[in-house]
Amino acid sequence: MVYHICDGQALVQSVDFFTPVVDDPYQFGCISAANSLSDIYAMGAKPIFALNIIGFPSKTLPLSVMQEILKGGSDKAKEAGISILGGHSIDDPEPKYGLIVNGLVDKNKVLTNAGAKPGDVLILTKPLGIGIITTGIKGECVSEKTIEKVVRAMSTLNKSASEVMVEVGANACTDITGFGLLGHLLEMVSASHASAKISFTKTPFFEEAFKLAGDGVIPGGTKKNLEFVKDKIAWKNGFSEEEKLLLADAQTSGGLLISTPKDKADEMLKKLSEKEGVLTASLIGEISNEEKKKITVVR
Repeated sequence: MVYHICDGQALVQSVDFFTPVVDDPYQFGCISAANSLSDIYAMGAKPIFALNIIGFPSKTLPLSVMQEILKGGSDKAKEAGISILGGHSIDDPEPKYGLIVNGLVDKNKVLTNAGAKPGDVLILTKPLGIGIITTGIKGECVSEKTIEKVVRAMSTLNKSASEVMVEVGANACTDITGFGLLGHLLEMVSASHASAKISFTKTPFFEEAFKLAGDGVIPGGTKKNLEFVKDKIAWKNGFSEEEKLLLADAQTSGGLLISTPKDKADEMLKKLSEKEGVLTASLIGEISNEEKKKITVVR
């Protein structure tokens, strides 16, 4: 939501929450808070405060678990430079947690997913494969090293990437979450009346996701994502079903997908790669004029 207020500023507001993707309650709180803040960063805005939303099974889990979830959210909010000013809780058979986040942005500089222009390049700031790996975590077939790596990625704020994006300049942005890269990119090009071409080999992935996908460890949401976009995608050079699913993988607290003018690409990539808190700065494709197939995937 974007609401124009005074002095050339706009209030932006977003809400997001979900069930645990990891066993550790503190890590779950951190991840969910980072995910909730991401929509604000994707709009080029600065968060100013947040409210908790939590569902908790108080009859089956100790309150210390809820305390750890809330502590994770609070610590991540502090990292973002904001306070959590209250919130609401309900008794729920399954834990759920997230934030309502409020932010401010210049009303003439609000970024949406609808401003991508032909000639823009596409830059991604976190690797893909999170959904596949978190499914592997639930199935207890992922190493502790991989768990640590993916938890760190999901807990990383998109704050630094957003700051660089605003400084250098972008035409459009979206964060990559439940619809996967292909789903969110499809939303972007559809809203922008354009098309896109992306390179599979230039797209960053968590290496462990390849083996898991080959072993059939695929979340249901990822399969639904691919089914939803399949008629809008042109696959060049032959792709396996696992490779297609990797591009459609449903992410939790994924990175930003930034559409920026080509003449700003080098500066954007340089500053992103130098900025602490940005996991990757990968040029994965470009925006083109509108075509029947909205997205073309090449090697």
